[in-house]
Amino acid sequence: MAVHAHPDDESSKGAATLARYAAEGADVLVVTCTGGERGDVLNPRLNTPEIRANLPEIRRREMARAREILGVRQRFLGFRDSGLTDDPPADSFARQPLGTAVHRLVEVIREFRPDVLVTYDETGGYPHPDHIRTHEVAVTAFDAVTGTPWQIAKLYYLATLSRQWFQAMHDALTARGLDSAMGEVLAELPDTEIPITTRIHCADYFDVRDRALLAHETQVDPAHGFLRHPRDVEREVWPTEDYVLARSLVPADPPEDDLFAGIRAVSADPA
Repeated sequence: MAVHAHPDDESSKGAATLARYAAEGADVLVVTCTGGERGDVLNPRLNTPEIRANLPEIRRREMARAREILGVRQRFLGFRDSGLTDDPPADSFARQPLGTAVHRLVEVIREFRPDVLVTYDETGGYPHPDHIRTHEVAVTAFDAVTGTPWQIAKLYYLATLSRQWFQAMHDALTARGLDSAMGEVLAELPDTEIPITTRIHCADYFDVRDRALLAHETQVDPAHGFLRHPRDVEREVWPTEDYVLARSLVPADPPEDDLFAGIRAVSADPA
């Protein structure tokens, strides 16, 4: 189960991992906490009054297309987007009582019974109030079901698109004499490294990731730098999506190359 804040987050963060596990036969569920109603329209071609007036429905249609491309299931948790602001509206996800959101997520966990839960770390990946709230809700729900018949074996934080990734891609592109759009991002990122514990090889699914991301047409500018770099360079330089193992109820011995490491071994043990 991957718990995200908005439609498109599942396709820009860890999407190739989801596609790989789904293709290998895992039952994968994306939980989207909000409908992305207050997000911006980042595709200039679609930034029209008609699109903005119908944004909630459009975001749901885009999410349905991305889900099909990734080969996963998806569920909206039913909260309203807070918007990128320090003062979210009263009806927004960030303003809801923590217990209300946790209860909804626990109900989904009880139904789906995931072995692994993936979400953001305490920073949210970036300081959007919905991302930070998503972290709080997901971690609290993980703790709430621990010790129950539907407890989750492992909790991971996303480390995709880390500073390490941007730096490696920037160096590789410039070394090849290619244009790099990573320099501007690096200038804004904190000079810290994420302590990656788990690297999932999923380069064969980068094209699926890209198609799922582009399915969120209102969310993605096709001219954005992330979509311009040659995928063969990315496959060579950084063929993984990366995670931090935050909690584990099964024996864990990082570094790992499988989110189900330790779980598969327990499942195969006849004892």
